[in-house]
Formats: sequence, structure tokens, C-alpha cells
Amino acid sequence: MTACYIGFSLIPGIGRARLSLLESYFGNLAIAWRANTAELAQAGLDIAAMRSIEYWRPKIEPERELEKALKADVRVLTNTDRAYPIRLKEIYDYPPVLYVKGTLLAEDELSIAVVGTRKPTIYGRQVTEELVAGLTGSGLTICSGLARGIDTIAHQTALNNGGRTLAVLGSGVNVIYPSENTALAKRIIENGALISECAIDAGPRAENFPRRNRILSGLTLGTLVTEAGRSSGALITADNALEQNREVFAVPGSILSAQSAGANRLIQQGAKLVRQTSDIIDELNMESVAGQLEFKELLPENDMEKQLLKCLSAEPVHIDEVCRVSRLPTAAVSSTLAMMELKGMIKQLGGMNYALSRQNKEYKTAN
Repeated sequence: MTACYIGFSLIPGIGRARLSLLESYFGNLAIAWRANTAELAQAGLDIAAMRSIEYWRPKIEPERELEKALKADVRVLTNTDRAYPIRLKEIYDYPPVLYVKGTLLAEDELSIAVVGTRKPTIYGRQVTEELVAGLTGSGLTICSGLARGIDTIAHQTALNNGGRTLAVLGSGVNVIYPSENTALAKRIIENGALISECAIDAGPRAENFPRRNRILSGLTLGTLVTEAGRSSGALITADNALEQNREVFAVPGSILSAQSAGANRLIQQGAKLVRQTSDIIDELNMESVAGQLEFKELLPENDMEKQLLKCLSAEPVHIDEVCRVSRLPTAAVSSTLAMMELKGMIKQLGGMNYALSRQNKEYKTAN
């Protein structure tokens, strides 16, 4: 099923709304992928969407795309997966497919987007470093877009302070843009994740960046603009946050600084003015938010989890070996392992190798 989600996501013009039509009519996307034009019309698709499917479907090999992602150590999450980010699924136009390189943890639901100009002043750098250090120390995951300037500073500061950070890309997760951030991207993978709705090898395209901003704001509790000019792309992220009913924060700057004109305008329009970390923490009511996260016992919840636990041990086991021993489909194994990792039942050790967590070593011994 994951492969079919990938297939449809690669067809221009087929997004969440049209996928919902197909799922509702056909029952599952595997049947929809094989449907002819007449059947697609009966499902309620418009002419433009049907023509797009007719043109692109013969050029796409969904199973091959899924296999390519798994071999690249990239997790593919569909909006039906339990590991799909909870907050992101709350927005209207959430992406049906997410490619994740690294790890997503339950604690990442407590996150904030930090964005701003690609050409920060000394002031912009200082306030970003100070605020991100404080937010990281308060337990928030820092999300940004891996762009030059404020984005880069936010990611680096989070990592340098022992925190987690997520980078939402306007390219595939295998294509780092700008290339100068390749080393930073590797650090993010080790202490967070690269996230994209684009195919893993897709290059950066201008139209991708405004759309990725809705993911950046959608993943988080709120968006903080530390320094931004009047035409900064960071303002798109702030606008998305408002549309998604998320908080918007901004750091005031000099009225004489063009680099702060956008942030100052946000404050004028109602964004929360930020002078220190506590301004954000208090507004988010962090104690209340933290209580919303659901932490479950590290016990298998279904037969598939039980079966996969039997295939794992304290030593690294590759996903291919798990599939061979369990005799389960790769896509099902991948999504279930991802959920088990999210719950802390197992650990991913890199290279698609998995091992039991300490608690589940004890569970397996007892059973």
C-alpha cells in the first residue's frame, strides 16, 4: 500500500483531497492504481487529474521507488501510518507521503519552527542563538528549513546545545541544498531528521519551497521569526502558521533595519513579541502541552509487533533479515518497525539495522 501512496504522490495534481476521493471509492489505493479512466471518473476525479494520471502512471514504478528509499535508509510514512506526525495531520493540506531520513521521536511533537532571513545581521545571529539555546534547554525540538542564515544558525545551535532538530527540505532528502550544509545535514540525521514530501532524489525547485513551509509550520506548536525583511520567505511560514491556528512569535528589531522590517510588521499585526525564551514557553503553556503526549508501555500491541520482536535481539539485525525470517512484506515491516522505534521498543542503529531497547530485552527474556 505504501508503494501506491508513493506512486500517486509523484503524479502532479494528485494531493490529499484527490487521494481521499480515490480511497473512499476504491477502498484502497492498490485498486485505484490499476483503475482505468472510466473507473477514475466514477470515483469523482476531474478531467485534469485523470489526464495527469494517464500521462504519468506508465512512467512511475512505485515498488521500485519504495525499494530505493529503503536502500537509502529513508523511512516512508503515509498519512495512514501511526508514526506520521500527529500535529502535521491536523492541517488541511498535509502531505500524503513523507520521506524521513533520521529519527522521529514522540518528544518531537513538542517542537517550534525557527525561521528568518538568509542574510542575518550580528543582532539576528545573537538573538537566534540565545533563544534557540533556551528553547532547546526547555525540551523543545527545533524545526527549520536548512537554508542559509537563520535556518542554519537554528539547526547548529540546537545541536551544539545537545538538542534535537528537524530540517524540512524543498528537495529530496538525498539532495542537500545548499550543498555547503551537507555536513550539518549529517549531524541532523544523527540527532533528528531530514523531512520532505519530494521524491528522495528530487532537486530543489523554486515552487517546492513555499509548499515545504506549510509542513514546517504544520509540524510545530508555533513559528518564531527571529529576523526577517519585508519580503523574506520566513513570512510565508508565519502566514501558514496563522492559517493552521498555530502560534506566531517574532523578535523586534530596529525600525531603521531593513532586515527586521518583516518581523516588526508581524508584531504590528498581532504576533507575540519575544524578548526571552520564557515569553514563548509561557505562551505555549508547556506543562499542559507536555501532558498531551501519550506514552505507552513498551509491550507489543498486536501480533505483528510480537512477531517482529521475536526476530530481533540485542545485536543489530538488518531489515532484510527481519523480512526473511518473519516472511512479512517489506512495507509492512518497515512501517511497523518505525512505530516500534517511536514507542521506544526498539532502536535503529543506522544502515536499516535494528536492535531491542533495554526494556524489551527484558521483555523478550521473560517471554
